Amino acid sequence: MPQSELNLSDSPTFTTARLVELWCAEPVFFASRELSDTYYTEGAIGNYALAYALGWARAPYRLTGKDTGRPRYREDLTPLAGQHYILPAWPVENSPSYRFERFNALSDAYWYAMTNNRVATAREDLPLKRTGKKPNTYRPSNFPQTGRLRIIDRGNRFQTLVFGEGELPEYIRVGKFTSKVRVDVGEALPVRQLPADTYRCNTYLNSADLPPDLEPFAFDLIAIPPASLLKNLQFHGEAWQIGNFLIPANLEFLGGNSRE
Repeated sequence: MPQSELNLSDSPTFTTARLVELWCAEPVFFASRELSDTYYTEGAIGNYALAYALGWARAPYRLTGKDTGRPRYREDLTPLAGQHYILPAWPVENSPSYRFERFNALSDAYWYAMTNNRVATAREDLPLKRTGKKPNTYRPSNFPQTGRLRIIDRGNRFQTLVFGEGELPEYIRVGKFTSKVRVDVGEALPVRQLPADTYRCNTYLNSADLPPDLEPFAFDLIAIPPASLLKNLQFHGEAWQIGNFLIPANLEFLGGNSRE
């Protein structure tokens, strides 16, 4: 069918995209799930983390007031609409390999005691504790001090699509431990706009970035913070074809919505 006869919306926001491979030079850890004292990393790298790692956005070094209690993805990422976008990275193999590590942040002091999710090191607080008072060293803490980590092992490879112009760094750092990841950039592929129809996506997607008019039918959900990822999405709507990849059209960070 001639292009002029297709019922297409505006031309694609991006005309090209680059297929990028990420190679984990160091083990990568995200706290995707927490089960008891074990912290699991899912087999994906979120696109918000990648946007910060690529230097597209910078969070303020010091947060004050209400900003200390909430993320700043909307302020940091929605200004990138129409300039840069990246998909969540998916493993090149069917499933990445993992390693387990135990962490232990217990005190090396002569005396310590486990309290309510906290290690107390002030022995002089014991008499206060026995009288029913709660010294500061006995108060609960949100910082885990012992547990196990499931980490993406060194050498795993992931793929993603990067939209927008500009040089990409040779290496980035991602995850809770700012692990080193090599960035191998492929050739630019044209973004072809497809009319509204039923498609099956063969990449990972961020559920918060989907356009509002998309009709999803079925998908596999990867429940991770800050926004769940989707894979094997079947949907009705306009699509972009990039090489062998089919994805929903008009993807933007947080759907391009800069308002709460």
